[in-house]
Amino acid sequence: MKVSVLIITYNQAKFIRKAIDSALAQQTTFPIEILVGDDFSSDGTREIIQEYERAHPGLVIGVLHPHNMGKNGGINFLETLKRAKGEYYALMDGDDYWTDSLKLQKQADLLDAHPDYSTVFHNAVITYEDGTPSHLLNGPDMKPYYTVDDLIGEDEIWFMATSSTMYRNNISEYPTWFRESSSGDIPRLILKAKLGKIGYIPDVMSVYRKNRGGASYADNYFDETFLRNRIQMYTDINRELDYKYDRVLRRNIARYYRMMLDARQYKQSYFRRAGLALKYLYMAQPDWDKAKDVVWTYLLPEPMRKLYSSIRLMPHRQ
Repeated sequence: MKVSVLIITYNQAKFIRKAIDSALAQQTTFPIEILVGDDFSSDGTREIIQEYERAHPGLVIGVLHPHNMGKNGGINFLETLKRAKGEYYALMDGDDYWTDSLKLQKQADLLDAHPDYSTVFHNAVITYEDGTPSHLLNGPDMKPYYTVDDLIGEDEIWFMATSSTMYRNNISEYPTWFRESSSGDIPRLILKAKLGKIGYIPDVMSVYRKNRGGASYADNYFDETFLRNRIQMYTDINRELDYKYDRVLRRNIARYYRMMLDARQYKQSYFRRAGLALKYLYMAQPDWDKAKDVVWTYLLPEPMRKLYSSIRLMPHRQ
């Protein structure tokens, strides 16, 4: 088996046919398999998968979990990957789809030609459920390949749609910390970049849908649970990379402590927010304007802010 297609889905009955059909439309000189991992959907998704299994026996294979595996589909991915027989595997979320019937052939050919590549991705179109105009994910300034250096920054770096990626199936066991992350793409790409370059094909060959049923809408930047998971993920990545990028990643982690100051779980807790504010200031070491804003808003108790404001207004009142 040359390529295993992994379609990862949960409650995407509205989209899953388009995803599977786009995989079935692939034209290759090698055999493929299509594994559809369903995370215990309740909207009819798994019944659709079973319908495709019956219509394409041995080609479409449903990996139907007996309960929801959690972690935003990350465990679904790992359990589905265990069934993959391919030398390479191509990923797609159940609400996305491929637009080029030669996608798998082009990507496999590139990996065959470059044994030093661990991964290959291509350009993609992003479409929005709310009517926002669609656009290309990548511009004309892309490089022919990327390394770990390109994936690490003080901000979150993302320029690879899940539906655009193909990987060598060369990690026998993903580390425990990977299983705990609610983001699969970021840590997976870091692990793969450690094993080789990430090649790029400029062809536009897939559509990434931004819709309210997709995983990206679960990324709640005002929720403590999500933010702490991100902090832990980047802490684990820092350790995985032997602290080579410690300074940059500490600033990245600090961003999430800054976001947590506005998390709904901290709205009524001065002391908890003050502790987070000090953590942010220590890790980020921001410039004075940013630091002053955090001190004023989150460290000074409200009575002191009111007193200070009153004192400053006194000359004007007189």
